[in-house]
Amino acid sequence: MTPRSLFRAAAIAELVTWTLLIAGMVLKYGVGAGDWGVRIGGGVHGFVFLAYLVVTTVVAVNQRWSAGALVLGWASAVVPYATVPFEVAVARRGMLDGPWRRSPDIGARTGFWDRLLFFVVRRPAVSAGIGVVAVALVFGALLVIGPPVPSRA
Repeated sequence: MTPRSLFRAAAIAELVTWTLLIAGMVLKYGVGAGDWGVRIGGGVHGFVFLAYLVVTTVVAVNQRWSAGALVLGWASAVVPYATVPFEVAVARRGMLDGPWRRSPDIGARTGFWDRLLFFVVRRPAVSAGIGVVAVALVFGALLVIGPPVPSRA
């Protein structure tokens, strides 16, 4: 899996989960079908949203995006359906080209984020497991905290 294919998959997953959440909201507020659709769609969307932020960060470090491009990538997940247009835009600019960086370039100084990236890329199964657990822990903590907007009873 290349940075391009991983980022594309994450962008599409985020788009699909936006659809689930919006469909749940239509069922709840438009049809009066209860909040089960929002609970399911919102939960799936929340988990994929967090995973998208992680994937965007890893790809941004690998591809040496500017801080502005990284923040724009994160922001694209907040606007419904914006992740795929963002992915298309960065792909057209060549910002997803190339393989995973597994080691520093000859003579290049590496910082903390580069060294962490090299660890992640060299051990994809372990890193994916750690990433899923980290996202699940954050997701669980956010569930305990509660929704960002008070629910209407």
